[in-house]
Amino acid sequence: MLNKSLDDEEGLSFLDKLARTTGRRTFLQWSGMTLAVAALGCSDDNDDGGTGPGTGEVNLGSGDTGILNYAYALEQLEAAFYTQVVAGAYFTGAPTAEQTILSDIKNHEVIHREFLKAALGTSAIADLTVDFTSVNFADRNSVLTTARTFEDLGVSAYNGAGKLLADANNLLAAGKIVSVEARHAAAIRDLITPGSFAANDVVDANGLDSPARTPAEVLQAADTFITTTINASGLPTA
Repeated sequence: MLNKSLDDEEGLSFLDKLARTTGRRTFLQWSGMTLAVAALGCSDDNDDGGTGPGTGEVNLGSGDTGILNYAYALEQLEAAFYTQVVAGAYFTGAPTAEQTILSDIKNHEVIHREFLKAALGTSAIADLTVDFTSVNFADRNSVLTTARTFEDLGVSAYNGAGKLLADANNLLAAGKIVSVEARHAAAIRDLITPGSFAANDVVDANGLDSPARTPAEVLQAADTFITTTINASGLPTA
């Protein structure tokens, strides 16, 4: 499990320790997400996630539902990306430890997506149509730099949206997800440049993660990879 201490096995690299801990139990078992679904108070009996692929426009809605749909949109994007990564030529030829990391990240992102989909129930937006034509899934650098972009964007998105949630249970669930996204970001950075998992470009002088982006900023950054138009006009701003 990713939240196990990585400092108790001397002589192993960050990635070696991470690879040893990620496959021991599923994310739902150790995160308590199954309890959070009930705490959200949303229906989980709709498994359609909306009306199918959204090639036109989806409206995120307002209030906490809108923020959760915003998170759901991002998790759809990340899950789709890593699903394509593990099916690609780069992954097939990658070292076993590297495959383990990427497989675990993919599984986590799918769980995040499905958790939010179930929590939102009939309020969930439709499945988004994504576009990864700018990514070369046979090239390690293309895959990992895109992964770093997505993970950093995801962390900044949750950091920026947390204050907009009114229900403490929703904030708790978002906190459980963003902590895992941050671990993903660290792992991807270490794959690119060993020892760079706490890079100064995302940790400020006070030891705090930065930046915290607004939904508008995040959706603009993600727009290149999403064909569906996302209407976020109803989201709270304060």
